[in-house]
Amino acid sequence: MLDLDADALDALLARAAASVVAELEATSGGPVFASAPSAARLHALLDGPLPRDGEPLDAVMDACDAVLASGRRTAPPFFGYVQSPATPVGVVGDLLASAADQNVTSWRSAPAAVHVERLALRWLGQLVGFDDHAAGLMVSGGSAANLTALLTAIRTRAPDDADRRDLVVYVSEEAHFSVAKAAAALGVAVRRVPVDGAWRLDVSALADAIAADARAGRRPLCAVASAGTTSTGAVDPLDRTAEVAREHGLWFHVDGAYGAPAAAVPAQRARFAGIERADSLVIDAHKWLYAPVDCSALLVHDVTVTARAFGDVAGDYVRVVGAEDDEAFAFWDHGLELSRRFRALKLWMTLRCYGARRLTEAIAHDIAMADHLGAFVRRSADFELLSPPSLSICTFRHVPAAMPEDALDRHNERLLAAVQRDGRVYVSNAVVRGHLALRACVTNYRTGPADVERTVDVLRELGTALAREPGG
Repeated sequence: MLDLDADALDALLARAAASVVAELEATSGGPVFASAPSAARLHALLDGPLPRDGEPLDAVMDACDAVLASGRRTAPPFFGYVQSPATPVGVVGDLLASAADQNVTSWRSAPAAVHVERLALRWLGQLVGFDDHAAGLMVSGGSAANLTALLTAIRTRAPDDADRRDLVVYVSEEAHFSVAKAAAALGVAVRRVPVDGAWRLDVSALADAIAADARAGRRPLCAVASAGTTSTGAVDPLDRTAEVAREHGLWFHVDGAYGAPAAAVPAQRARFAGIERADSLVIDAHKWLYAPVDCSALLVHDVTVTARAFGDVAGDYVRVVGAEDDEAFAFWDHGLELSRRFRALKLWMTLRCYGARRLTEAIAHDIAMADHLGAFVRRSADFELLSPPSLSICTFRHVPAAMPEDALDRHNERLLAAVQRDGRVYVSNAVVRGHLALRACVTNYRTGPADVERTVDVLRELGTALAREPGG
């Protein structure tokens, strides 16, 4: 009833392949937006009543092409968020995973897919120096991974009858908001710990906060360190944080959703000392390992901790019988999801096709491009660096001649909106030392020095025009 005949299927796949090639070419060269994003234009292009009868495939594919052309491309001058472009291999992996449509719940349901996921997780642990025998599971993104980690912490570090309102999770002031969001969803308290002059968790302040909460009758539960904050790229002192967590019996979680892949770069490895001491670690392969969204991993050293958190709650109809060891494995015993897509295939293919060495070189290249941006900004009289490049992030602001200090935040806010509408290049924003910053994050293996310099040139062009406007 819903199948296509062979000729129609061949034509559809050929058309889809052409669209994929067009998207890869657009992403390779830019611009970020082919035309200025507009809600009104999208309404005019796409809105209509529910289709009662099918449309010709060519018409549907034409509409798909129009949707893709109206979207944001992760092009070489896209520095806005932490999202790497998908490699062609990763794109094919995602396509094949959709075609296979495996529901990766348990070995008995999807034996090869489960095996591939567990292998890919082990490879990730080896890549970043976490654990050569790492385990865990893949989830949609860092938010889901952090939620899973905190729930694991609750169920392995707190008594079953503990009042969750007394449980405390410790994060730095620069930690990603998904950690606080996860804590709120689980009903536990969050204590924000100050940072040092390099935007890293102040470990002495952490120890003081834990001791103060314990004296007040609260239950310190989990210390969260960032292996690459999304605002400035800071890496918290992981080794020292691990020591404090161990001293007080806390679960130690590292949010490396963005930055952890940089631990594979020899020149960066020392910054991640202690990552192997984390009880859990999150890595988003779609952030800095060039895999398509969604592809996030929560790593642990031993699956017994996640089994303790999530096992023994499955319904009888999914209970695995008559199997032992690997063949009895079920991801529902280790996380929140039951239905799970085959996220690991694109990562497994990426790791196999490119290898750790080439991927590490790509990450090192991105770091070098952020350093190039920082140097270029330093040499520009009309720009000011607000934080030095760290990992692949650089923050700065436009400082037109004679513009008073109290007008700069508003000016850069207007400039940010202008550049995002312009579409040629793309940056986002952060607050650094109380100032609004233009934030550039390089996670694109295609980005070169010319893309970096052109981004500053476009910002200068738009910023200068804004400064000349009445009241600018």
